[in-house]
Amino acid sequence: MSNKPKKPKKLKKSKKPGVAATMDALDLYERSVQNPEADVEFLDAIFNDVKGRKARSLREDFCGTGAMCAAWVKGKNKRTAVGLDLCDDTLAWGIQRNIKPLGDEAERVKLLKKDVLTGTKEKSDLIVAFNFSYCIFKERKVLLDYFKKVREGLNEDGAFFVDCHGGTDLGEKMKERKKFDGFTYVWDQRPMCAITNQAIRHIHFEFDDGSKLKKAFTYDWRMWSLPELKDLMVEAGFSKVDIFWEGATEDGEGDGDFIPMDTAEEEQSWIAYVGAWR
Repeated sequence: MSNKPKKPKKLKKSKKPGVAATMDALDLYERSVQNPEADVEFLDAIFNDVKGRKARSLREDFCGTGAMCAAWVKGKNKRTAVGLDLCDDTLAWGIQRNIKPLGDEAERVKLLKKDVLTGTKEKSDLIVAFNFSYCIFKERKVLLDYFKKVREGLNEDGAFFVDCHGGTDLGEKMKERKKFDGFTYVWDQRPMCAITNQAIRHIHFEFDDGSKLKKAFTYDWRMWSLPELKDLMVEAGFSKVDIFWEGATEDGEGDGDFIPMDTAEEEQSWIAYVGAWR
C-alpha cells in the first residue's frame, strides 16, 4: 500500500525551452497549494477551545515536505512534531528546505519514512492528514483500519483532523487557473466515476514565457463524502466527530473562517475540516 500523494514526477522539458525546465515542482506546490501557518492557527484555536489546554505534539501523516511540522514548532519552544511519508526524495527536500532552517528548533521535528498504516508508538495530541491525502485509500476497510491506527496514536484527549472536498462540481471535467508571482497554478480535474467515486486530478504549472510543467503532480483518489467519513470515524472508536464548514463573503467566496456546523446547503465547490475527538 503506497501513501505518496505528493511525490512529483520528474521535471519535463517543454517543447518550447524556458522557465519550466528550471523550476522546482515542490517549491511551486508549497507556494500555490499549502498554507501551513493558517492550518496551525486553526488547529491551535479549536483544540484549545474544546480541550481547554494547548496542544503540544503534532503528527502530520502524508507529510511530504513537512511544511506543517515546521510551522507547528516555529517559535513555540514546547511543541514537537513528527511527519510520516514514504517518499525519500520529498522528505530529503523538506529536511533541507523546511526543517534545517529552523535552527535549534529543528531538534523538535522528526520526518520519518514510514507508512501511515503502521503509525508510531509515540502518541500525539494532534494527528492530521490534509490535502485530501487519505483519499488514496479507496477501500472502506483500509480507510477504517487507518482511522483505527490513528486513534491508537493519539493521547487520551487527542484529536484527528482531515480536510474534505465536495460540491456539485466535484464530478465535472474542468480546469481552474490561479495566478501567482511568476507562474500560474492549474488544477486539471477529470470526470469522477459515479459508481466508484474514483477521481483523477493533475496539477500543472504554466509560466509567463509560454513554457509549461505538465502533470507535475497526479492524484488517483476516491472522493469520500462527509457522511462516510463521520460514520467511519465513529466506527473506528472516536467519541465525537465535528464538521467545520467555511463561511462566505458577500460575493459568495469562502472567507477562510471555519465553524462547527450540523447542517449546510450544498454548494458548487466547498472544502471542510473534519475533527474526530478520541
